[in-house]
Amino acid sequence: MGKCPFSNMLDPETYAEGMPYQELKELRNAGPVIRMADPITNIPYWLVTQREELDYVSKNPKIFSSHERLAFPMEIPDEMRPILQQQIINMDPPIHQKYRKIIRRAFTPASVESYEPAFRAHAKRIVDAVIDKGECEFVEDIAAELPLIAILDLLGVPADDRKQFFNWTNTMIFADDPDMSTSEEEGQMAAFEVIQYANNLAEQHKANPQNDLVGALLDGAVAGEALTQEEFCWFFVLLLVGGNESTRTVTAQGMRLLMEHPDQLQYLVDNPDKIASATEEILRYNTAFTTMRRTAMEDTKIGNQDIAKGDKVVLHYHCANHDESIFGEDASVFDVTRPERMPDLYNQHRAFGIGQHFCIGSHLARLELRVMFEEVITRLHRPKFKDKPLFVRSYFVNAMKQMNITFDAA
Repeated sequence: MGKCPFSNMLDPETYAEGMPYQELKELRNAGPVIRMADPITNIPYWLVTQREELDYVSKNPKIFSSHERLAFPMEIPDEMRPILQQQIINMDPPIHQKYRKIIRRAFTPASVESYEPAFRAHAKRIVDAVIDKGECEFVEDIAAELPLIAILDLLGVPADDRKQFFNWTNTMIFADDPDMSTSEEEGQMAAFEVIQYANNLAEQHKANPQNDLVGALLDGAVAGEALTQEEFCWFFVLLLVGGNESTRTVTAQGMRLLMEHPDQLQYLVDNPDKIASATEEILRYNTAFTTMRRTAMEDTKIGNQDIAKGDKVVLHYHCANHDESIFGEDASVFDVTRPERMPDLYNQHRAFGIGQHFCIGSHLARLELRVMFEEVITRLHRPKFKDKPLFVRSYFVNAMKQMNITFDAA
């Protein structure tokens, strides 16, 4: 890679064996902002590795745009960009706030709390389905279930269509992993199918209005302006992927970490009241989204580093979430008791981002994680790996592909 001693952090192969934490530590030590080459795309970028600089970029959208070349870290073909700029993740102020206000109502803490009994019932049923077998493939059988059911419930999608959505989201998310035998074209086709589905839901809502998330989106207006049907459809795709894939990933990675640290798992078995706070350490340690992109809109600085107008800036959330200056010298250690030592951990990690693009579904994700881990930890006893867990090769989503486990039924 020429003079740069580090791997390309935008190469899927860098993540083939999971998150390269030792290398991320070396990157943090090398400086908060590092110039990186990308031989795959030939577009160099600035990698932001420490939290202070990540926060600065995230909180200054006028200088560091999500809209200009999208917030996704990969290079998107020019003809696709105008379409994807309609997604809220790829918007800058002031238009971003308009859309955020429409959707926020469905995700307030009070709204989300009201979902707990339904989520709890789903989580019990998910564990019931595997408990007598003494084994399962954790990613699909457990981790993927609740987030998908939850977001599809909120979006008014009938249970019969869930399997189809599971397949569509996999195809969209895993398009850059060669093992998943999907391609970019198939990823786009899957997105198109979801958009068609969303269109049909919008038509049904006109005929028979529902008081669900679809209703909130279609009926909501800011300054008298409602979403167009096309805008609604793009919202639907983003909610589906953001609300489903991210929580699935954190659940699977969290279970893996607990199994790799059996003393910590036992601590939570003995102290189930600590499960909720432990999920914050799981979120910090293995965040769902690895990287996002911003584009410099003017010549500027990040820290002491000069950045030129048009430069690609990549925020590495895992790197920042292990920043020793914030989380202490043991930042690279997974420790479910960390929130007891650091009660504001939930506010210090960046698993949900920061600034205007702070994850709108953070309350929902936290509820799902708590409910799911409370069921799994208290009921699947002495879990063991049946074989080596497999990670998705992706520099965007920190997903797990497969994790076969055995356990004793409670």
